[in-house]
Amino acid sequence: MKKFKHFICLVILTTSFSHAQVLDNDLEDKNILVVYGGWEGHKPKLFAEKIASWLKEKKANVYVSDTTAIYTDTKLLKKLDLIIQHVTMSEISENQINNLTKTIKNGTGLAGCHGGLGDSFRDNVDFQYMVGGQFVKHPGNKINYTVNINSKKDPITKDIDDFNMTSEQYYMHVDPALEILATTKFSGKHDAWIKGVVVPVVWKKYYGKGRVFYNSIGHSIENFDIPEVWKITTRGLVWACK
Repeated sequence: MKKFKHFICLVILTTSFSHAQVLDNDLEDKNILVVYGGWEGHKPKLFAEKIASWLKEKKANVYVSDTTAIYTDTKLLKKLDLIIQHVTMSEISENQINNLTKTIKNGTGLAGCHGGLGDSFRDNVDFQYMVGGQFVKHPGNKINYTVNINSKKDPITKDIDDFNMTSEQYYMHVDPALEILATTKFSGKHDAWIKGVVVPVVWKKYYGKGRVFYNSIGHSIENFDIPEVWKITTRGLVWACK
């Protein structure tokens, strides 16, 4: 009986270790689409180039598009493992959003950051329902704030400590069903009525069979030079990849 218990413990530890490793390097031969565009202030092309370069280093099959019209290519959508979107504001057609939501429901992952996923297509509630949140304000614009890690056991945030940022602190309206991995607290310095309010920064969720990952950090490309931000972002992409 004792040997059996030891065996079970070994299996659990091995599985946990393997899962953590997967979030660091298992993208080889995955079919991944990077879609960028929208408001130029978020430098969508620079983001797309940085992410695409990293994905290629991981030996993924990368497709890049500067238009959401790619969502009408149903042949391509069917073979994708992950869609990474960086399109701030802009608009999406009914056909495009229907194809996109169907693709994610069927098991393709969806991932993104900042306004590229959390502030896309402001008038489309189907998109917001899928992502799990919508940007509404960044009081004070670029300010100093703290990101608090909620779960140090989750593979995406494992071994990452709380860290400070100088950037936009996103205030978001969010889905109460999210699995929240990191949060931030508003000081009330810029809008007194939100003093002490805690808002999610990093989350994951399911939409049908598809995994959805979001990180509200990423206003400038320099944000990704912060080790914690880059590690959370890349691990989240791997987790979302089906």
